[in-house]
Amino acid sequence: MQILTGVRNFVLVVTAFSGLYACKHKEKSTVTGMTYNDKTAGGFSVAKPKDVKVAPGLVFVQGGTFTMGATQEDVMSDWNNIPRRVTVNSFFIDKTEVANVHYREYLYWLEKMFTDTPKYNALLNGARPDTLVWRSALSYNEPYVEYYFRHPSYNYYPVVGVSWRQAYDFCLWRTDRVNQIELIKTGYADPKQDGKTQFGKNDDNFNTKAYLLGEYQMKPGPKTKSTKNPLKDENGKPRNPRFDDGILFADYRLPTEAEWEYAAYGYVTENPQKKPSKRQRGEENIMNKSIYAWKDDGFSSLRSTKQGGYQGAFLANFKRGNGDNMGVAGGLNDNAAITADVNTFLPNGFGLYNMSGNVSEWVADVYRPLTSIEADDFNPIRGNVFKVVDNSAGAGNLRDSLGRIKMKLQPDSVLKDRRNYQKAYAVDYMDGDSASAVGYGYGVTSLVSDKSRVVKGGSWNDRPYWLSPGTRRFLEEDQSSSTIGFRCAMTHYGPSEGLKANTRTGNIFPKRKARR
Repeated sequence: MQILTGVRNFVLVVTAFSGLYACKHKEKSTVTGMTYNDKTAGGFSVAKPKDVKVAPGLVFVQGGTFTMGATQEDVMSDWNNIPRRVTVNSFFIDKTEVANVHYREYLYWLEKMFTDTPKYNALLNGARPDTLVWRSALSYNEPYVEYYFRHPSYNYYPVVGVSWRQAYDFCLWRTDRVNQIELIKTGYADPKQDGKTQFGKNDDNFNTKAYLLGEYQMKPGPKTKSTKNPLKDENGKPRNPRFDDGILFADYRLPTEAEWEYAAYGYVTENPQKKPSKRQRGEENIMNKSIYAWKDDGFSSLRSTKQGGYQGAFLANFKRGNGDNMGVAGGLNDNAAITADVNTFLPNGFGLYNMSGNVSEWVADVYRPLTSIEADDFNPIRGNVFKVVDNSAGAGNLRDSLGRIKMKLQPDSVLKDRRNYQKAYAVDYMDGDSASAVGYGYGVTSLVSDKSRVVKGGSWNDRPYWLSPGTRRFLEEDQSSSTIGFRCAMTHYGPSEGLKANTRTGNIFPKRKARR
């Protein structure tokens, strides 16, 4: 008992000393000498770097350079994926495709939130997937129309019949729900927002941007009101989290085409000498260029070459040939007539499932045949639309009928003197705008328009050619298909190399000792 009391007293003394030490040794500005996080010095708050949290469902992808585009003969004669070296910064991407159960969770939330007034009927109907995509004039697919999205047997099959626009809206919703739950978990928000549940009603619901702009007030959690709250305002009083506190996650979004393709190849496993520690460097080698999303063992094979019971098994869910969607009874080749569970088949070098096969996937980019040679070589994308907050209604009235902050196109008049961009609408920049003198004649000479979105990866109903991540197709953003699904991505903030707080950008060389 005396030993326990002594240990307890020692811990209390050490804790008190640590707190006193922290108070006397607060971080100071290296340009002004001002003390940070000190109410007596102005209260300028600076959060210390923390290990980067991985949001639900995501996998960290360390960025790098790679050759984007064709890896095999252009049998379609599209020549829309000219090989080109680009660099992609590190980011996060979903481990699997978004499944039916995940999308039903989204619909459940919408139905709970927006059911009181008829004006939300269009929103609810517009969010539901189009199950009629399974229909064909000469095929009996009615069971999939009725059961694929709702039946529990298909819970973890990829959601299909979802347009690019619906996938985009799902990302917005997912961002808000994940951040709301994170605030509740960390004690900064009360789990019973309205006294009963996490749900509000209609436009009175949590939105990350509205919360950060002070346009939405959550019921404070126990940590917010506690004197032990590490977040303090300029007067030293507990406050709500801000984005620069590192508590909230970045936005979920659709991956860019370059991000998706880079992640699909998983070339990190083709580096024979990855960086083993902070004190040692890795090599810049890629031993083999892959055709598909799995490691190329020299055979460019669609089957497993590893000796054992699974030797010869298909590595993806695809269509081998006319009338052959799954093989012969007693030895089904990919074991899936249509889509398969999102966790099946081998993951690639980054731990991602079904980057080749199962379903093709929406990405963020607007389609143009020559994007690969027009876009920047760092984080390339076509489809930028630059917006700013619409302040016309004044503070306190910045949210729309869904509770989101109203945005508007940045006026071109304020951009005329800029050097980096002069148009807020950059979708058709240098390829479709008036200055380029390029036209696609949508519906007359082509199906390319500013609403055409890139689709990547092959599906359960595609031949092997489309399984290569370098291939690309397109579809209008308001259309959907039984062969197209999606997965989400998220920007990584911080050093490209990893997630630890002590990871630094650049090469840190040891200081040389002065010679005597």
